[in-house]
Amino acid sequence: MSGATNKREKQIWFWLSVCVNLGFLGVFKYYNFFIDSFADLLSAFGLKANLATLQVILPVGISFYTFHGLSYVFDIYNDRIKPERNFVHYSVFVCFFPLLVAGPIERATHLLPQITRARTFDYSKAVDGLRQILWGLFKKIVIADTCASVVNPIFEHYHAQSASNLLLGAVLFAFQIYCDFSGYSDIALGTARILGIELLRNFGFPYFSRDIAEFWRRWHISLTTWFRDYLYIPLGGSHGSKWLSIRNTFIIFLVSGFWHGANWTFIFWGAFHAALFMPLLIFGRNRLHTNIVAEGKLLPTIKELIQMLITFLLVVIGWIFFRASSISDAFGYIISLFSHSIFTLPTHKISTLSVYILILLFIEWIQRERKHGLSQIESIIKFKSLRWGIYILMIISIIQFGGKTETFIYFQF
Repeated sequence: MSGATNKREKQIWFWLSVCVNLGFLGVFKYYNFFIDSFADLLSAFGLKANLATLQVILPVGISFYTFHGLSYVFDIYNDRIKPERNFVHYSVFVCFFPLLVAGPIERATHLLPQITRARTFDYSKAVDGLRQILWGLFKKIVIADTCASVVNPIFEHYHAQSASNLLLGAVLFAFQIYCDFSGYSDIALGTARILGIELLRNFGFPYFSRDIAEFWRRWHISLTTWFRDYLYIPLGGSHGSKWLSIRNTFIIFLVSGFWHGANWTFIFWGAFHAALFMPLLIFGRNRLHTNIVAEGKLLPTIKELIQMLITFLLVVIGWIFFRASSISDAFGYIISLFSHSIFTLPTHKISTLSVYILILLFIEWIQRERKHGLSQIESIIKFKSLRWGIYILMIISIIQFGGKTETFIYFQF
């Protein structure tokens, strides 16, 4: 592309590269989905088809490193960077181990220059990196994996659960997926920081969002901005009619859902969030909350608290589709929520887990204007011995809960 003599030749090389990259992703991740969906469509018309599917294991993190590599292609095509001639530098960019299996989805313009320049060990950054790793491990092992032990049996046998148990399972899954994914991101960012590399931030305390638009500015930030820069803007973005903006937004959400997995549940999850986003877009309120909630204050206003609770509830409903095995299971789960048993107490014992979730919310609320839960903790807790006491308690908790660990949820993507 860089050496192309005219625009047509450049476009040929560009689309060849895009097709090859997305082709690998399509074969490994989506081939069986399309074959099965086509077979289901034929059966709906009374036709039976014996179509062969691929019996292959999905490569771990293929969606992440495919998009990671595509950013390099897009940025060269758009003349944002020059091709990297050093094979080692390019290989480190593609295979940088902290982000390889679950992101964040890096940009060539951001990561490559950090790889090519000389780096020196920075003690303060290494300390902060270790703190972020500790915080990520705490969220993953202590909270996410403990939530999973309650969530899994509820979702697997939702027909036999009371409505209060179903509500508990949905809320706990919201914390499970957040602590699982953001925990991995914290570990990845902390590890890279020790090595002198600053990766893109992937989470900005999303459960403190006041509407769905703010939630998506704070959840999986690297993917959201990737789709914005490489799909939404090339499609025309918001520079056009309102209908064009609505169309492009729906495309982004549907593709985002499909990116997560070859299942109609993910597509419906994306459509659900698109539907929630539409009123904000139509009435021009999608950029209303770009600041941090209750910035510079200790507590939110009553209005902000209600906005956060409503947004969290809507997100929880969306997570039911994300977690369910099928669309019918998701709707069955939601319908079962509307039962008189919603007023009963859940039968699952979560007293210890509740304490840890409250600790998580308290710490993240205090730190919501910083990068992560333990960022700049020395400015809050002046006594070194007290800080080390907190670290040791977190390590003990990680060891205590670390006997049975769950696979990271986003490894499947």
